Amino acid sequence: MRLDFIRPLYERRGPYASVYLGAYTGQEREAHWRGVRDQLEKDEADKATLEALDEEAERPAAGRAMFAAHGDVVLAEWLRRPPGELGRWSPLPHVTPLLMGRGENVPHIRVIVNHAGAELAVFGGGSPRKAVVEAEDWPLQKTAQGGWSQKRYERAVDETWEKNAVAVAHEIDEQVRRIGPELVLVAGEPKSRSYLLHHLNTKSADRVMMVEHGSRADHGQFDEDVERALDQWLDRKRAELLERHQETSGPAGVARVALALREGRVQAVLMPGELPREIWIGDGGTQLATDPEELRRWGVAEPVRERADSALVRAAAMTDAELWFSGDVADVAAVLRY
Repeated sequence: MRLDFIRPLYERRGPYASVYLGAYTGQEREAHWRGVRDQLEKDEADKATLEALDEEAERPAAGRAMFAAHGDVVLAEWLRRPPGELGRWSPLPHVTPLLMGRGENVPHIRVIVNHAGAELAVFGGGSPRKAVVEAEDWPLQKTAQGGWSQKRYERAVDETWEKNAVAVAHEIDEQVRRIGPELVLVAGEPKSRSYLLHHLNTKSADRVMMVEHGSRADHGQFDEDVERALDQWLDRKRAELLERHQETSGPAGVARVALALREGRVQAVLMPGELPREIWIGDGGTQLATDPEELRRWGVAEPVRERADSALVRAAAMTDAELWFSGDVADVAAVLRY
C-alpha cells in the first residue's frame, strides 16, 4: 500500500498519543475511552493532547483510530474492523494496527460504458469521486428502415458512439495522469468498450482490465466483479514482490532493511504483521538502527527507543516506499529499487 495518507504524522515532532477504540456507543464508549485516557495520563501524555482526543473520541463510530500530538489530532480514521481499545504514548505514532485493518487500498477507476458515454468512479487521492461523461446524444440508435440514407445514418450513429468513447477516454486519461491508478476496470457494451480501448493513451490502456458483468442500466454483479479483480491483482502483486525479493536476495531482518531504508533504496517493505521489538531512532524520517552507536555515527546526538514497526513504517512513508503485509515472510524484508 502507499503511505502518502500518513505522511502528515511525520511532519511534526512527537511524542504521539495513538488511540484505538472499538465499536462502542454511548456510556460504554465513554467508559472504554476513560480507561484508555487514564493509561495515557499515567504515561505522561500532556493535557492539551488528551483534551483534543476527548472531543474526537466522543464522535459515534463503529471503530476509531486517532493520532494526536501537542494538542492537535493530526489524523483520525474510521475502522471497519477495530482492533479493540488501545492507547500508546510514544515518540512515533503506532500506526501498524490501522494499516493492517485498513488493508491495501488499490487506487483504481471503475468504468461502465455504453453508446451514450460512461459512468466513472475514481478511487484514490481522497474520497471516491463519481462522474458521468457524455458528448453526443444524437443519433444513438440504429434502425432497420432501409432506403438510400440507411448506410449514411448508420455511419452517423457509429460516429456518435465513437465521439462518446473519445470523451470517456479523455476523462480516463486525465484521471490516470492525476492519481496514477493501478487499474482501470471496464464493463459495459462490447462495441463501446472496443472504441474506448482504441482511444485510450498507452499509459491508461496498459492498466485496463475488462469486467464481465455490469451495464449503465443495471450494475448487477459489477461491484462484486470489481472487488474480486482487485483481490486477484493484490495477490499477484504480493506474489511478484516476494518473488523479486527472493530472486535478488533482498535484505531481510530489521537491521538490513533499516540500512536499505536509510540509503533510500527500498521500493517495498514486506512485513509479517506487527513488530513490537524495540530499535533506535532519531528525529529524521530515515534515522533508525538496531544499534544506537550506528545512529550516533550518522549524527544523531540522542537516539531513543521505539517499536520496530513504527520506525520502519515512518522510513517507508518518508522515502515513498510501499508497505505490504504478507504471511509468507517470517521477518521484515525489502524489495530494492536498485
